[in-house]
Amino acid sequence: MSEQQQFDVVVIGAGPAGYHAAIRAAQLGLKTACIDAALGKDGQPALGGTCLRVGCIPSKALLDSSRQFWNMGHIFDQHGISFADAKMDVGTMVGRKDKIVKQFTGGIAALFKANKITTFYGFGQLQPGNVVVVKQHDGTTVELKGTNVVIAAGSDSIELPFAKFGEHIVDNVGALDFTSVPKRFGVIGAGVIGLELGSVWNRLGAQVTILEGLPTFLAAADGEVAKVAAREFKKQGLDIRLGCKVSNTDVQADGVHVSYTDAAGAAQEIVVDKLLVAVGRRPAIKGLLAEGTGVQINERGQIQVDEHCHTGVDGVWAVGDCVRGPMLAHKGFEEGIAVAELIAGLPGHVNFDTIPWVIYTEPEIAWVGKTEEQLKAEGTPYKAGSFPFAAVGRAVAMAEPAGFVKVLAHAETDTVLGMHLVGASVSELVHEGVLTMEFKGSADDLARICHAHPSLSEAVHDAAMAVHKRAIHKAN
Repeated sequence: MSEQQQFDVVVIGAGPAGYHAAIRAAQLGLKTACIDAALGKDGQPALGGTCLRVGCIPSKALLDSSRQFWNMGHIFDQHGISFADAKMDVGTMVGRKDKIVKQFTGGIAALFKANKITTFYGFGQLQPGNVVVVKQHDGTTVELKGTNVVIAAGSDSIELPFAKFGEHIVDNVGALDFTSVPKRFGVIGAGVIGLELGSVWNRLGAQVTILEGLPTFLAAADGEVAKVAAREFKKQGLDIRLGCKVSNTDVQADGVHVSYTDAAGAAQEIVVDKLLVAVGRRPAIKGLLAEGTGVQINERGQIQVDEHCHTGVDGVWAVGDCVRGPMLAHKGFEEGIAVAELIAGLPGHVNFDTIPWVIYTEPEIAWVGKTEEQLKAEGTPYKAGSFPFAAVGRAVAMAEPAGFVKVLAHAETDTVLGMHLVGASVSELVHEGVLTMEFKGSADDLARICHAHPSLSEAVHDAAMAVHKRAIHKAN
């Protein structure tokens, strides 16, 4: 082992939380190192974590490609555009996705170089005394000593004991790399990953069946939003079955046989060519902590931290998917930056109440803050205003009138408590709610801000006005 190297900050993991922590620490003048073990499809180191390599970015590339193909057969005729015998070359689609991934992972490497961050490629293990031992991919071992260590190990897909990953049963990684469109595609789990990747292959012609264990569709979302989304997905041909408990899978010559009990308790079976298991993710902390570090793991397998992402061990922090809170890349972004600033002696804070959620299906689903169901359960007095995209000129001109925007405000103070959206481009519109809530704004504040016409944002404007029954473009 080479001589121990000293750093102000050592970051374990170069995913969204880790690379933000490393870059911000370096910007603040701290001598920074970052360790990452991931390899790309070409076998070379690839920074950026699950998000850039096999998650957020590649899935959006496939969603966009499949949407173009879907629109050719379902929307283009409304515009007077006709074509004959459209085909999708899956290899070209996946190749485009891979190029985008390589562009962005390479971009992180370039940012590390520009910020003079020392990068180590291999597996890092935290030892007592803020020492990190790195087993590098070239077979050598290095020892780093950090005044501060930031653990940003990320998360892994949960594998079911009766559905082991392989050629026919896959996680999100495998579902991004099919060489052809499966005729029958099964999904266990109707969450974000299941719905997005189910949508990709459904648009390209697969018969998609999604088995969800919960009796309620998108239980975390606003009830009205979930209802509208479910209706649109059904129109698209997604077969979403609720209250289904999968008990076994068996790969046979004719496909993967999936055994489950339905909502009525009856035994059922489907046969699919490919099966995606999307039942959640768990912190990727196996082998991460040596004995005696003092870092604690909670009952959910997460690294225990306080509200400032500190582990309780002097100089040791943890951020992103391996700690409490939603497993969202942008949550990790903010935690990484906040910790770097705290290390540098600056204020650092993440407001969990204003973290937006987005599902990039068609229509998109997004929300921030409390749902009506949560406000009712808490006994919080509130007023609601909503507005449909069907009454927004821009949405109708785009042939995308499905969905609506809902604004929830406190009945007494008018402070915005939540915004819930389903429809075209709501992944962008939800940030009006984020900003309003972050600045403790009211529904009236939002209603009095001028919005461009014609634009999709007018749905937000009218929904805010509807809270006080003064929406212009619908009856109050």
